[in-house]
Amino acid sequence: MRQVPLILIVLASVAVSWAQAKKTVFMVTDAEGVAGICRQEQTEPTDTELRQLLTGEINAAVEGFLAGGADEVIVWDAHDGSRTLSALTIHPKAKLIIGSLGPTGLLERRFSALVFLGQHSMANVRAGIMAHSYSSLGIQNMRMNGKPVGEVETRVALAGWFGVPTILITGDRAAVEELRAIVPDAEFAEVKEGLARYTCISMSAPAARDLIREKARLSMQKIGKVKPYKIDGPVTIEIEYTTRNSLPIDANVRPGAEVVDDRTIRYHGKDFMEAWIRSRMY
Repeated sequence: MRQVPLILIVLASVAVSWAQAKKTVFMVTDAEGVAGICRQEQTEPTDTELRQLLTGEINAAVEGFLAGGADEVIVWDAHDGSRTLSALTIHPKAKLIIGSLGPTGLLERRFSALVFLGQHSMANVRAGIMAHSYSSLGIQNMRMNGKPVGEVETRVALAGWFGVPTILITGDRAAVEELRAIVPDAEFAEVKEGLARYTCISMSAPAARDLIREKARLSMQKIGKVKPYKIDGPVTIEIEYTTRNSLPIDANVRPGAEVVDDRTIRYHGKDFMEAWIRSRMY
């Protein structure tokens, strides 16, 4: 058997070490948690003000991550069909994802960290600006192991499944408190306070960007210190749809499914990932 030259072994080892050391931040964006956005019509992807406000916060965050030591920032346009952001205006050193990422959310790539920007809280949170869980029109409530959850906790748990820590959230006070309850050591940028569903006290756009830039910079220090959020043991994920919906006729034969009532279905899994995949198949 031919022996591999020592120099090749060394180079391969260096390459692996470099890849592991590379700090890539994965940013999930939304609209309802952006400073200055408090009315439903403002969240339309084609709304000029939304695009300007959201892009300004994203670019401020990218500046902060890079200043804090990030090598790469990947931004996923996760609001309303991935139609809000543009490669023309996104930070020149960021990369933009347009389109659906499926149930794993690309987190199998095991980024250095997950962050939320412009995030809202889960459904039925008092004074949460336009609070909802994944679909404001289609879903009334979501529960994991009987606990009400939304986009924040389920995505943080998904990231944790792949060993990815969550280091920052920006949004309204309700969204910030949602992450603080499960990842208290993360960084938090509260850019507005909700008073009612469509009423808020908001920071100005420049002030919000300054706050986000600094919190993003500080959050880079949390990589390696903040532990990934993991859900152990058997998991159930329950989805209660709105009154305009009814479960399809085949709901009771779906893998791991339990029909609770006409609008509610509960998925069972041996662990988080199995329950999550089953709940996202339909």
